[in-house]
Amino acid sequence: MEAKEVKKIVRKSYAKVARKGSSCCGGDAKAENISKAIGYTKLELDSIPEEAILGLGCGNPTAIASLQEGEIVVDLGSGGGLDVFLAATKIGPTGKAIGIDMTPDMIDLARDNAKKNNITNVEFRLGEIENLPVADNSADIIISNCVINLSPEKLKVFQESFRVLKPGGRLAISDLVLLRPLPESVRKNEKYLAGCIAGAELKNKYVDFIEEAGFQDVQIATEEGYLEDFDDEEILEDFGAEEFDNLEEEKEYIRKSIQSITITAYKPKK
Repeated sequence: MEAKEVKKIVRKSYAKVARKGSSCCGGDAKAENISKAIGYTKLELDSIPEEAILGLGCGNPTAIASLQEGEIVVDLGSGGGLDVFLAATKIGPTGKAIGIDMTPDMIDLARDNAKKNNITNVEFRLGEIENLPVADNSADIIISNCVINLSPEKLKVFQESFRVLKPGGRLAISDLVLLRPLPESVRKNEKYLAGCIAGAELKNKYVDFIEEAGFQDVQIATEEGYLEDFDDEEILEDFGAEEFDNLEEEKEYIRKSIQSITITAYKPKK
């Protein structure tokens, strides 16, 4: 699938999320419960606008970011602003948190959340993470939550991140990666593309992209199975049940195919 078509599908899906103010997962679980399940604490969620909690993501990048007063933070794929607002509480009034999103509806939602709650040390910019509307050497840290997997040009995303970070700046991201290739039936499925699965990259290649962009000291902070507790007949069908001898064998294959990770890396100081 061409990059333009991928972005069109993703933008359409997340515009719908922004307008509905609900999770992309389409389940009955409340967005706050989903957010708690992927690593956010009740204290953190209580500290930000409720409307920013959409139940998106696969981890909590701010938990590994070691944010400091006065830092400049850039969030790739900021959605309704959850991680931007959470970062803003940690960097204080002398810092600034900038959210980048390619979906106008998400930018409108995030800006509205900031205005309603009088949060002044944040900014939301419309743009693509492969072409960041951010100046060279201007950010202390880049965060992202389950968004880079959506990009068909992941190396370019990391190259852009390297460009906008100050020397000595750092990455702190959560994302989905693969431990083995996905079936073509999943790769070409728009639902799994917008759902952060179809566009995921093999873990080793994902790390290679970060290093190729120039980053050093790349460390996987946490890693865990993403579909450990799934029980979805549709997923089983899409993964190709006929390839396995029995249902449990297929379920085990799926569980070991997709992993949620948090990862850190640094731009050299010189």
